[in-house]
Amino acid sequence: MAVSQGLLVKLSDIINRYEGMAVDTCLSQQTSALAENTTEQIHQARLKAQNEWFGAIAAIESLLLSQINEITPDSPTCHGLILSAPTPILCHPKLTSQLQTGVFTPQATHHLSLMRLQLPAAYSPKSVCIKGNLAELPLFPEDPIATEQFCLVFTPLFALIAVLGEDSLGLPAFQFSFEPEVIEQGWLTLRSRLCLTHYPQLSQLDALVRHFAPPTPDYRLVSQFSRLLLHHLPPIPTVDSDKPRLTILTAENTVKSHSNRKIAKEITDDTSEVPLLQALTHEIRTPLTTIRTMTRLLLRNKELTPQMVKLLETIDQECSEQINRMELIFRATEVNNSPQETKPRHLVSTSLEEVLQQSIPRWKKQAQRRNVMLDVVVPKKLPQVVSDPAMLDQVLTGLIEKFTRSFSDGGQIRIQVTTAGHQLKLQFQTESHCPHNPLKALGKLLMFHPNTGSLSLNLDVTKHLFHELGGKLIVRQRSEYGEVFTIFLPLGNRESGVME
Repeated sequence: MAVSQGLLVKLSDIINRYEGMAVDTCLSQQTSALAENTTEQIHQARLKAQNEWFGAIAAIESLLLSQINEITPDSPTCHGLILSAPTPILCHPKLTSQLQTGVFTPQATHHLSLMRLQLPAAYSPKSVCIKGNLAELPLFPEDPIATEQFCLVFTPLFALIAVLGEDSLGLPAFQFSFEPEVIEQGWLTLRSRLCLTHYPQLSQLDALVRHFAPPTPDYRLVSQFSRLLLHHLPPIPTVDSDKPRLTILTAENTVKSHSNRKIAKEITDDTSEVPLLQALTHEIRTPLTTIRTMTRLLLRNKELTPQMVKLLETIDQECSEQINRMELIFRATEVNNSPQETKPRHLVSTSLEEVLQQSIPRWKKQAQRRNVMLDVVVPKKLPQVVSDPAMLDQVLTGLIEKFTRSFSDGGQIRIQVTTAGHQLKLQFQTESHCPHNPLKALGKLLMFHPNTGSLSLNLDVTKHLFHELGGKLIVRQRSEYGEVFTIFLPLGNRESGVME
């Protein structure tokens, strides 16, 4: 990596680039740009990311302590390397005495100029690691990496990169990865800074990184880290008994539309379930993401038999579906419990054709796995609609998930797309082999299917989500064996409303 290029890259950029291998534990992933999010949403994302960072540091310390405790007296004095910013992450005396630590801190330009005049220290094996040594590593004050909190951990048993920075959409996020390639790119990015400042002990750091080269992660260790992170998470704010609202998450929705105000009132009458749902979605999503990460690492093994590949792909698909369900439930709690008076959702001209092309193959796999036939009738050309493309895909996928999981013994789903004046009409017709399962309400947001054990958003919440997308949902029950869900979306260009 060239030095000039390295200075333009942050560690969060690297993890975002390898997001298929990395784990992003941010609880409030958004589908719109940073400028389109309210100040409250950004503030909540920052608080959550910071809590996860604190939990991760405690988890790292626990893992390192368990590793250090197994060291024999005749072992080498240096048992790992920790690079962090802007402060050291370890405080336990047993760790600070056994691990080499380097802290990146911004330094004045004139001080860095003086450093360039110093000759690098001669390298010798004895100087690779000094017991209890803490080195200060220079950064230019204007370096974009100085805005992040991060740590790189190198030990004989595992390596890890953790970053409190931004996700691919510019929102505050905490991310981590055990993937060797991601960790190596992170080190090269930091190394480019040290090259530019002519850091005199760079050769010693190079030797340490080579000595503790990132190993292939053990799935048991990754799972243990995830459990420790969850265990050390700071407590979620609870409801103040003297005030009918949450300490941090405001449950009062101020909306201009009468229909929106009515829906918001019905949903937020009881706000005690909101922090519980947020906690549950996080508890479920994080270990599933870890399992999916390890599954994708296993799929890279070229020696797997076709049967093993098929099984691993099934695990990956099931994890992805459940992660998406948890994200949709969390998104619903955010949409229905955040202030609306500041700024409406920014909707754009959206290619429904692209959304369907990407989603239909995934929907068919979902249906096939549950013995459900999916019949899709889509015209060759579709006009643009006004919506939020990413959230639209997420909500439509949630509907398919709701249908396929509500059929206890197979069924059929027919999707048909037509125009209706200046609107596009998506109609989902369901037909089950058995009568529809009775539903039970769980609070104000969720419905429970006793015969299948599945959860889904209730109709009021689902309608509210489509309202946020600029559309409208109408539900009609034809019989106890079938339902019709009709979605209307405004056309993006009325002149292009003719379909073939």
